[in-house]
Amino acid sequence: MIKTPPGGGSEVLPTTGKMTKETTKGRCREMNKITKLFGLGLCALGLSVFAQSASADAMKDIIKRGELRVAVQTQGPPVSYVDTKGNRTGFAVELVAMMAKDMGVKLKLLDYDWKGLIPAVTSGKADFLAADMTPKPKRALVLIFTEPYMYSRNVIYSKKSKSYMKWQDACVKGVSVAVVQGSSNVGVLKAKCPNATIKEFAGGGPAVAQAVAADRADAGINDEASAKGYMIEYPEFKILDGAPDRGPLSFATRPEETHLVRWMDNYLMVIKADGRMDKLLNYWMFGTDWKKDRTPVPKKK
Repeated sequence: MIKTPPGGGSEVLPTTGKMTKETTKGRCREMNKITKLFGLGLCALGLSVFAQSASADAMKDIIKRGELRVAVQTQGPPVSYVDTKGNRTGFAVELVAMMAKDMGVKLKLLDYDWKGLIPAVTSGKADFLAADMTPKPKRALVLIFTEPYMYSRNVIYSKKSKSYMKWQDACVKGVSVAVVQGSSNVGVLKAKCPNATIKEFAGGGPAVAQAVAADRADAGINDEASAKGYMIEYPEFKILDGAPDRGPLSFATRPEETHLVRWMDNYLMVIKADGRMDKLLNYWMFGTDWKKDRTPVPKKK
């Protein structure tokens, strides 16, 4: 303790032994608490890092279990659908079957409506989703997408009896346009056809085509490959000139699965180089032979 005497200067006064002992004990207790908390913090951090490193590699899990689990759309021809013989087929189905074979594992396909694809992946039920999905910025907040396997136009179609010629003709007040519920085309219509009435339908592209055929909607929007297929199934349909949107199509998995998405990117690069991708795209996405060879389940009347 320091005391200033009357004459100036300073004088150090001794502290009692009792105060020194109590102060020392208090400080020790505080130091022990801090040390314990710091140690617990380091322990928790270590466990967190360990848990992440142990669970953040789906590729190891796939190889270990000997099975690749892929979420696909229940009825979304020509990407994924069930034909009249009850066989699951389509562009994405054949592509992931090739992936599984080259991985040396079995393939397990998990059927979901369009809205269920992303939750199936984020919940861990599926290793990734294989669909004609556009890697929109909002989706990329919860998913990591592969490099595009192709670029596709989204087109609007209607019955031939309608007077529409260009896609813009169907985007006016009083016209209703059918769209797959929860798809990126909902956003396309809101941006490009704000005056039209938007009608969302669950059940994928076939449900949209059925709505147009049954006059529950004046027009429908879908990717060009699917729309071309509907032109065969519904001879009364026509595709309107032009396209309101064009975008990339990709597969997707969870953001932390960088090993898996890099493997898929590498695989897409390899099959593009050896010609297998062109063969798949020409048959399923750019042509209509699949419609004759592997007919989807009959449309509902």
